[in-house]
Amino acid sequence: MTMSRREGSLEAPTRHAIDWRSPDFYDEAQLFDELERVFDICHGCRRCFSLCNAFPTLFDAVDEGATGELDGVERTVYWDVVDQCYLCDMCYMSKCPYVPPHEWNVDFPHLMLRAKAQKFREDGATLADRVLASTDMVGKLAGIPVVAEVVNAINQTKTGRVMLEAGLGVDRRAPVPKYHSKPARRRLAHRTGPEQLPKSVNGTQGRVVLFATCYGNRNAPEICEDLVRVLEHNGCAVELAASEVCCGMPKLELGDLDSVQRAKERNVPGLLERVKAGWDIVAPVPSCVLMFKQELPLLFPDDDDVAAVANAFFDPFEYLMLRHKGGALITEFENSLGRVAYHVPCHLRVQNIGLKTKEVLELVPETEVLAIERCSGHDGTYGVKRRFRDAAEKIAGPVIKKAEKAGADYLASDCPMAGEQIALGREHLIHTHPMTLLRRAYGL
Repeated sequence: MTMSRREGSLEAPTRHAIDWRSPDFYDEAQLFDELERVFDICHGCRRCFSLCNAFPTLFDAVDEGATGELDGVERTVYWDVVDQCYLCDMCYMSKCPYVPPHEWNVDFPHLMLRAKAQKFREDGATLADRVLASTDMVGKLAGIPVVAEVVNAINQTKTGRVMLEAGLGVDRRAPVPKYHSKPARRRLAHRTGPEQLPKSVNGTQGRVVLFATCYGNRNAPEICEDLVRVLEHNGCAVELAASEVCCGMPKLELGDLDSVQRAKERNVPGLLERVKAGWDIVAPVPSCVLMFKQELPLLFPDDDDVAAVANAFFDPFEYLMLRHKGGALITEFENSLGRVAYHVPCHLRVQNIGLKTKEVLELVPETEVLAIERCSGHDGTYGVKRRFRDAAEKIAGPVIKKAEKAGADYLASDCPMAGEQIALGREHLIHTHPMTLLRRAYGL
């Protein structure tokens, strides 16, 4: 067996910038040459067969083809593989032995992104896909007082789910979020800061800008409230981002990179102003943190403002653990949490920060946290779409089995959408966000 450079050295995987504004990026002939090269490598390796449905789609097509090799696969199947990829990045970060600096230079997720971008530029997207990716617009409309109650009520009925499936392709079996007419940004608009000046420790300033995110603002405002309460309990000053729009991740998954750029141009200047004033940034949803920490710097590698914001962006539990290691986290708790089955979202795993949520929760006495490091199958809008729902449930199966076997007091995931996917239809599995658990442990 030939050993790859990644397996035979201590070099970490390196990510190359995405040259998405080059005409070559959208050249169909060049794209298919690269798809063929990478797919042939994947076919020869097959290490990622168990990650998502993109790889089984490819491998089954090869095995069922006329030649048993990639040359027996129709080009239309290439697009099926692209559609099955939801850019979780796990193949790059945990499985593939041929990522840079290996000479084969395989970056499967960013190749899928290139294909999605080429397809979006040539063909656009369906109205349903555009609506599902427009989280700001949907949240504002569905969050209007009275409208929110009506939308939530309809979404709980069989007839409403049939209509949603027919109109937007949202599978009637999939979990759908609730909408709140009083969003987090309104709930947290008026607060007083800590009595004493926050301490700067271990690379953290103790002054935190909260980027609420679309989901945290409109669908799960209580998580933002819990996060702010925990931070302030630990002596941090917290303020809301002066303004914010969607981080751009749903548009990225659609291949709409021009919309990603527009979101960047609206979000970064205000965040940069606070970073220059000595503030850190946190967001409650791992995908949004990843967008600012990794994807935007790779899409805009020459933008110093993007880099400055990325360097100041933290996952909430990463931030708390850094504060703890600097001696600035309160470790006196009023309540234990017992046994917690903790699902680690893909977009948190690929940040390479370790299991910080687990580490923080285990500071609570008489608390055991069992980490489940597998995909939930939700993955943005993928898991709610009718055409992907069966695959999403299959992907979620091992996670659900582990969660049920754990016999835990709580099921928790940093991604509330993943948590709802795992708990769906299982009365003994009720998702509680880890930040909510931490607030309970403090007795706040």
